[in-house]
Amino acid sequence: MSALDDLSAEERQIVTTVRDFVDRQVRPVVRALEHADTYPEALIARMKELGVFGLAVPEEFGGTPVSTPCYVLVTEELARGWMSLAGAMGGHTVVAKLLVHFGTARQRRRWLPRMATGEVRATMALTEPEGGSDLQALRTVARRAEDGDGYVVDGAKTWITNSRRSGLIALLCKTDPDAEPRHRGISVLLVEHGPGLTVSRDLPKLGYKGVESCELSFDGYHAPADALLGGVEGRGFGQMMKGLETGRLQVAARALGVGRAAFEDALRYAQERESFGVPIWRHQSIGNYLADMATSLSAARQLTLHAAREADAGRRVDMEAGMAKLFASETAMRITLDAVRVHGGQGYSTEFDVERYFRDAPLMIVGEGTNEIQRNVIVRQLIARGGLEE
Repeated sequence: MSALDDLSAEERQIVTTVRDFVDRQVRPVVRALEHADTYPEALIARMKELGVFGLAVPEEFGGTPVSTPCYVLVTEELARGWMSLAGAMGGHTVVAKLLVHFGTARQRRRWLPRMATGEVRATMALTEPEGGSDLQALRTVARRAEDGDGYVVDGAKTWITNSRRSGLIALLCKTDPDAEPRHRGISVLLVEHGPGLTVSRDLPKLGYKGVESCELSFDGYHAPADALLGGVEGRGFGQMMKGLETGRLQVAARALGVGRAAFEDALRYAQERESFGVPIWRHQSIGNYLADMATSLSAARQLTLHAAREADAGRRVDMEAGMAKLFASETAMRITLDAVRVHGGQGYSTEFDVERYFRDAPLMIVGEGTNEIQRNVIVRQLIARGGLEE
C-alpha cells in the first residue's frame, strides 16, 4: 500500500504537486546551487506560491492545514530534491505550531496570516555555544525592563538556521534564572530583528548548503511584554518540547528524503553500469546493498508515519518521534554511504549527487537533539510507560 493511500484526495494532490516541483524545478538546478552555496531565492518563492509555508496554519488565518502524515510526505519530497529546502520550512512549521497551540489570540492574529503566505518566515533559537542539546542549561536571559515595559535580553545562540532571513524568531530563554527546577524559569519570546540583536557570521558546514546557519548575539535587546508566547512566564520549556515533537518528525522526514534520493540514484546506476558483462546489480554484493537499502528505508518510513498518526490522534509522541528521528537518520547515513559504494569511484565525484547526500545525511543525526539524546528520551519514556504498548 502506498503511503499516499491514507491521505485525503486534497492531501494526495498537495504531495503530488510538491513532487512535480522537485522533479521539474529543483533537481535540474540543485547541483549548481549547492556547490556554489547559493541561497535558492527562486525555489523558496515557488514554495511560497505552493503554500508550503502554510501547511501548519489554520484556514482562518489563510493556511492550508494538513495532517501530520501529509506534512511528513511533503517534507520527504522536498528533501529528496534538496535537503536544504526542507530545512527552510522546518523551523517555520514548528513556530506555527507553537503559535496555534500556545499563542495568545493577538499573537496568532499578528503572525499566522503572514506566515501562511511565507511573507514572514520563522525560525527557532534554542542551541547555545556552551549548552548544545541541554536546553535547560540556558545562559540567554530575559530580564524585566526597569520601566516594566517588556524584557531586556542578553545572551548568544548558535547554529540557528534561516536566522538572517526569518522575520520571526522563537527565542528560548530564561525569564527566571534562579528557578528550581531549572525548566520552570524558561520562556519563549517571539522576537524580531532590531537594535541589540546581531546576526553574525554564517557558519561553514559540511553539507546543508544554500540556507544560512548563523550565530546570534543579544546585547540589551528589548522585547515588548506581548512577545511572551502565551502571555505567561515559565512555560517555555514545555511549549518547546511539544514543538520539538513536530521538529523531530520533520528531521526524520528529511532523512527519508535524502535516503530515498540516494537509493533511487544507486538503483538506477546499478542497472545502467555494467561490469564483467552484466549490470552490476546482478553481482551479489551490489544486489545486497540495494535490498538492504530498500528494506531499511521502508521500515524508517513506516516508523515515521506511525509517529505522525499518533500525533494526530492527540497522543504524546516524544518517544515515537525520537524513535523515528533516530532510526531514519541512522538509516539515511548508512544508505548514502552504500550509495557511494554502489557508484564506486563515481560516488566520490562532485559530478554525481550521491556525494551531496553523503554530506547532508549527518545533519539529521546531530540536529534537533543528537541521536544520543534521542536514546535518552526513548529509554526514559520506556520506563515511564512500563515498556512498549501493543
